[in-house]
Amino acid sequence: MPAPNSCPDHICAVVFDWRGTLVSELTPQDWAREALRRVDHDDSDEAVNTLLHDIRTAAGEPNRLQCPQGNTSYKRHKETFDTVFADAGLDTCLAEALFAVDSDPKYNMFAVDAADTLAALRDEGCKIGILSNIHFDIRPEFAEAGLFASIDAFVLSGERGIQKPDPAIFELMLKELDTPAEQTLMVGDRFTRDGAAAAVGMPTLLVPALTNHEKRQLHLVTNTVGIRQGRSVEAASG
Repeated sequence: MPAPNSCPDHICAVVFDWRGTLVSELTPQDWAREALRRVDHDDSDEAVNTLLHDIRTAAGEPNRLQCPQGNTSYKRHKETFDTVFADAGLDTCLAEALFAVDSDPKYNMFAVDAADTLAALRDEGCKIGILSNIHFDIRPEFAEAGLFASIDAFVLSGERGIQKPDPAIFELMLKELDTPAEQTLMVGDRFTRDGAAAAVGMPTLLVPALTNHEKRQLHLVTNTVGIRQGRSVEAASG
């Protein structure tokens, strides 16, 4: 049995990415289609693919929409998107719709096993952090879902002026949680961003990007931490 208020297997904290990990994210096709629908444009597969092609071409290589500073503030994020959309020749209404869909958390639904997973970790004494490259405040989404009290620290790139994979943002989270790197598990869906946690000594678990909030995969986290079999979160995942 683990000691009271301590995680088994020496993990004392778990840090989650937000989009694609704890909540679902739109695929590029769904993002483009929803924006086209908002402005009453053709949203056929051909129209979606054409729009995405135009955006990717304008974004260039490396992709400006994924630039290292693109989520360090709301202003910078908006400017980056506006510049790429202008270079793609998009009309203003469609450009605004694309940005609005990207910035609307209603398209990011909590995984069906998120609440049980957070509760299981809390029961084992783990601290929990949320570390996200995001240009807006996501705390209200946790409050609305009744999960805000489960989180010990939020480190959001748009508030801190740094973003993954910069090692500084992982170190900032460790400072916020007051936990050692080797005992703090990072959970995310992108090795190019979340995987950088390993560079500061954090054990790292990468999961497939979550595009369907009904998919259960967070038992991978509790299994990694070592929560004993038989808890409700693991039974549900089976």
